[in-house]
Amino acid sequence: MKEQTATTGVLNDLIAIHNDRIAGYQKALKELKAEDSDLERLFTGMISESQDIRETLAAEVRAAGGDVESGTTASGKIYRAWMDVKAAFSGNDRKAVLSNCEAGEDAAQNAYKSALKEDGLPSYLREVLTSQMQSLRASHDEVKALRDAA
Repeated sequence: MKEQTATTGVLNDLIAIHNDRIAGYQKALKELKAEDSDLERLFTGMISESQDIRETLAAEVRAAGGDVESGTTASGKIYRAWMDVKAAFSGNDRKAVLSNCEAGEDAAQNAYKSALKEDGLPSYLREVLTSQMQSLRASHDEVKALRDAA
């Protein structure tokens, strides 16, 4: 029972990160300029990616008898507020938006690294989380490459 509670806690932490990621990309979409339609497609895809991952994680939490996290993290709220301040000074330029998104992607990678270090996580969940982390890494690398090109 204790391991099950720990596992649902880890999964709920990742769900909160995906809630942050969704909110962050929704915010980024609002900051885009008309000429950044390529980023609109990218960010919309990343929102869908997090929604799918979140649902997979939520199904595991429900299967373990836990309640699914519906909020975001405190650090995510602080980060989005910081994005507002930074955007006011940077004028929402492409590079600034992508830099903010990359920082969010870094946070997601760190959350997964931390989750995978947890003892007692069932091996099948380790495989699921490792696969999700790899998918998110590809998204990170795409954002980073676009930022570097800006």
